[in-house]
Amino acid sequence: MEPSIVMLDDKTDQATKQMLQAVVKRQQKFKKYKHNHILTLCACLMISLMFLLYVYWFIAKPYSYSFFAMFSAFVNNSLNFFYLSVTIGLYGYMIVLKKKVDKAEKEFHALRCEIIEKSKDLWRPESAWKARHTVYDMMKKNFDINLYHENK
Repeated sequence: MEPSIVMLDDKTDQATKQMLQAVVKRQQKFKKYKHNHILTLCACLMISLMFLLYVYWFIAKPYSYSFFAMFSAFVNNSLNFFYLSVTIGLYGYMIVLKKKVDKAEKEFHALRCEIIEKSKDLWRPESAWKARHTVYDMMKKNFDINLYHENK
Protein backbone atom coordinates (compact mmCIF):
# COMPACT_ATOMS: atom_id res chain seq x y z
CA MET A 1 0.00 0.00 0.00
CA GLU A 2 1.19 3.53 -0.72
CA PRO A 3 2.89 5.17 2.29
CA SER A 4 0.77 8.32 2.09
CA ILE A 5 -2.40 6.22 2.24
CA VAL A 6 -1.10 4.24 5.22
CA MET A 7 -0.31 7.52 7.03
CA LEU A 8 -4.00 8.50 7.02
CA ASP A 9 -4.45 6.49 10.27
CA ASP A 10 -7.57 7.81 12.02
CA LYS A 11 -8.98 9.78 9.08
CA THR A 12 -10.17 6.63 7.28
CA ASP A 13 -10.91 3.01 8.02
CA GLN A 14 -9.15 0.05 6.39
CA ALA A 15 -11.83 -0.47 3.71
CA THR A 16 -11.54 3.14 2.58
CA LYS A 17 -7.76 2.82 2.43
CA GLN A 18 -8.17 -0.24 0.23
CA MET A 19 -10.50 1.69 -2.09
CA LEU A 20 -8.03 4.58 -2.28
CA GLN A 21 -5.21 2.13 -3.02
CA ALA A 22 -7.31 0.51 -5.75
CA VAL A 23 -7.99 3.84 -7.42
CA VAL A 24 -4.25 4.65 -7.31
CA LYS A 25 -3.42 1.27 -8.92
CA ARG A 26 -6.00 1.84 -11.65
CA GLN A 27 -4.60 5.30 -12.32
CA GLN A 28 -1.08 3.86 -12.61
CA LYS A 29 -2.35 1.16 -14.98
CA PHE A 30 -4.10 3.81 -17.08
CA LYS A 31 -0.98 5.98 -17.24
CA LYS A 32 1.19 2.99 -18.19
CA TYR A 33 -1.11 2.01 -21.06
CA LYS A 34 -1.40 5.62 -22.20
CA HIS A 35 2.39 6.01 -22.25
CA ASN A 36 2.82 2.76 -24.20
CA HIS A 37 0.10 3.81 -26.64
CA ILE A 38 1.80 7.16 -27.31
CA LEU A 39 5.17 5.45 -27.84
CA THR A 40 3.60 2.96 -30.23
CA LEU A 41 1.79 5.74 -32.06
CA CYS A 42 5.03 7.67 -32.57
CA ALA A 43 6.90 4.55 -33.69
CA CYS A 44 4.10 3.63 -36.10
CA LEU A 45 4.07 7.11 -37.61
CA MET A 46 7.86 7.21 -38.01
CA ILE A 47 8.12 3.73 -39.53
CA SER A 48 5.17 4.39 -41.85
CA LEU A 49 6.68 7.67 -42.99
CA MET A 50 10.08 6.07 -43.63
CA PHE A 51 8.47 3.17 -45.50
CA LEU A 52 6.39 5.49 -47.66
CA LEU A 53 9.42 7.65 -48.44
CA TYR A 54 11.39 4.52 -49.35
CA VAL A 55 8.61 3.29 -51.61
CA TYR A 56 8.34 6.73 -53.23
CA TRP A 57 12.06 7.24 -53.87
CA PHE A 58 13.07 3.71 -54.82
CA ILE A 59 9.94 2.26 -56.41
CA ALA A 60 7.34 4.85 -57.41
CA LYS A 61 9.66 7.50 -58.83
CA PRO A 62 11.94 5.30 -60.98
CA TYR A 63 9.11 3.07 -62.23
CA SER A 64 6.38 5.69 -62.55
CA TYR A 65 5.82 4.92 -66.24
CA SER A 66 3.88 1.72 -65.40
CA PHE A 67 1.94 0.39 -62.45
CA PHE A 68 2.99 -3.13 -63.38
CA ALA A 69 6.65 -2.10 -63.25
CA MET A 70 6.15 -0.53 -59.80
CA PHE A 71 4.34 -3.63 -58.57
CA SER A 72 7.07 -5.90 -59.95
CA ALA A 73 9.81 -3.81 -58.34
CA PHE A 74 7.96 -3.91 -55.00
CA VAL A 75 7.39 -7.67 -55.13
CA ASN A 76 10.95 -8.49 -56.29
CA ASN A 77 12.44 -7.29 -52.99
CA SER A 78 11.38 -9.57 -50.12
CA LEU A 79 12.34 -6.96 -47.51
CA ASN A 80 9.40 -4.83 -48.68
CA PHE A 81 6.99 -7.43 -47.33
CA PHE A 82 8.86 -7.51 -44.05
CA TYR A 83 8.68 -3.71 -43.71
CA LEU A 84 5.05 -3.73 -44.72
CA SER A 85 4.18 -6.44 -42.20
CA VAL A 86 6.06 -4.59 -39.43
CA THR A 87 4.15 -1.41 -40.24
CA ILE A 88 0.79 -3.18 -40.29
CA GLY A 89 1.64 -5.13 -37.13
CA LEU A 90 2.64 -1.96 -35.30
CA TYR A 91 -0.57 -0.30 -36.40
CA GLY A 92 -2.58 -3.27 -35.11
CA TYR A 93 -0.71 -3.19 -31.78
CA MET A 94 -1.43 0.54 -31.53
CA ILE A 95 -5.16 -0.18 -31.98
CA VAL A 96 -5.04 -2.89 -29.29
CA LEU A 97 -3.29 -0.50 -26.89
CA LYS A 98 -5.86 2.21 -27.60
CA LYS A 99 -8.63 -0.19 -26.57
CA LYS A 100 -6.71 -1.04 -23.39
CA VAL A 101 -6.24 2.67 -22.66
CA ASP A 102 -9.96 3.30 -23.06
CA LYS A 103 -10.84 0.35 -20.83
CA ALA A 104 -8.33 1.34 -18.13
CA GLU A 105 -9.58 4.94 -18.20
CA LYS A 106 -13.17 3.77 -17.87
CA GLU A 107 -12.31 1.52 -14.90
CA PHE A 108 -10.31 4.28 -13.20
CA HIS A 109 -13.05 6.85 -13.69
CA ALA A 110 -15.76 4.42 -12.49
CA LEU A 111 -13.91 3.65 -9.26
CA ARG A 112 -13.15 7.31 -8.66
CA CYS A 113 -16.83 8.17 -9.12
CA GLU A 114 -17.81 5.33 -6.80
CA ILE A 115 -15.63 6.78 -4.05
CA ILE A 116 -17.20 10.19 -4.60
CA GLU A 117 -20.72 8.77 -4.49
CA LYS A 118 -20.05 6.70 -1.36
CA SER A 119 -18.21 9.45 0.50
CA LYS A 120 -21.11 9.92 2.93
CA ASP A 121 -20.91 6.24 3.87
CA LEU A 122 -17.11 6.10 3.95
CA TRP A 123 -16.82 9.06 6.32
CA ARG A 124 -19.95 8.47 8.39
CA PRO A 125 -19.08 10.03 11.78
CA GLU A 126 -19.32 13.82 11.85
CA SER A 127 -15.66 14.21 12.82
CA ALA A 128 -14.55 11.99 9.94
CA TRP A 129 -16.84 13.86 7.52
CA LYS A 130 -15.21 17.16 8.49
CA ALA A 131 -11.72 15.69 8.08
CA ARG A 132 -12.30 14.06 4.69
CA HIS A 133 -10.96 17.13 2.87
CA THR A 134 -7.46 16.23 4.12
CA VAL A 135 -7.79 12.86 2.41
CA TYR A 136 -9.04 14.54 -0.77
CA ASP A 137 -6.18 17.04 -0.68
CA MET A 138 -3.63 14.27 -0.15
CA MET A 139 -5.01 12.29 -3.09
CA LYS A 140 -4.97 15.38 -5.32
CA LYS A 141 -1.48 16.45 -4.27
CA ASN A 142 0.26 13.06 -4.22
CA PHE A 143 -1.53 11.17 -7.00
CA ASP A 144 -3.36 13.86 -9.01
CA ILE A 145 -6.70 12.17 -8.36
CA ASN A 146 -9.60 14.58 -7.96
CA LEU A 147 -12.18 13.24 -5.49
CA TYR A 148 -14.07 16.52 -5.16
CA HIS A 149 -16.03 16.28 -8.43
CA GLU A 150 -17.03 13.48 -10.77
CA ASN A 151 -16.05 15.40 -13.89
CA LYS A 152 -12.66 14.49 -15.32
